Amino acid sequence: MRTRSALILVGSVAALTLPFTVPASAAATPVLTTGGAAGTPVAVGAVLTAPLATGTNATLYSSATGTSGIKCTSSTFTASVTSNPTAPGTATESVTGQTFTSSSCSSNVLGVTGVSSITVNNLPYTSTVASNGTVTVTPASGSTIQTTVKLSTLLGSITCVYQAPSLSGTASNTDNSINFVNQAFTKTSGSSLCFANGYFTAKYAPVTGPGGTVYVN
Repeated sequence: MRTRSALILVGSVAALTLPFTVPASAAATPVLTTGGAAGTPVAVGAVLTAPLATGTNATLYSSATGTSGIKCTSSTFTASVTSNPTAPGTATESVTGQTFTSSSCSSNVLGVTGVSSITVNNLPYTSTVASNGTVTVTPASGSTIQTTVKLSTLLGSITCVYQAPSLSGTASNTDNSINFVNQAFTKTSGSSLCFANGYFTAKYAPVTGPGGTVYVN
């Protein structure tokens, strides 16, 4: 009887313990996954990329409400994951590249005849992605986010340099996107044909990595 009672007790303890094991596994879902929300964890070191969302443009306009400036139909960013903690939390990435295809860019600024190149400087940047969808991009300590724009004008080639202390965006699982709207840049050098302030807007989607599209949890 003692042996049977002991077996019943062990079985009862196991039955009580098992239900708590499954939620512990579910709670371990990291901030970034592929294949769906709460899907496959994105590994540290994984490279993420995204083009502009279909039908959208990357723009650098001279005002937050205007349409004068530069527009590109092709741009891509690349980042590697540096941490991916359990959700809710904040994942970190190293932004190693952001390119703009110059042949897809145009300008409607008076006196400007074309866009020769747009180069993002001072890479890599640090990007944080929080569970609530908030995205923040910051430069290395003592540096700045910087973009160099080379334009063709009626008077020859000019170079415009724009800087920002940081960028703020939003990640969405609806279309696996990262969206930046009217992020303010200040001109630090360039001719009078370079507008004094730049407002950057771009929507990148879908964000993909090893295993497919990336979701934020």
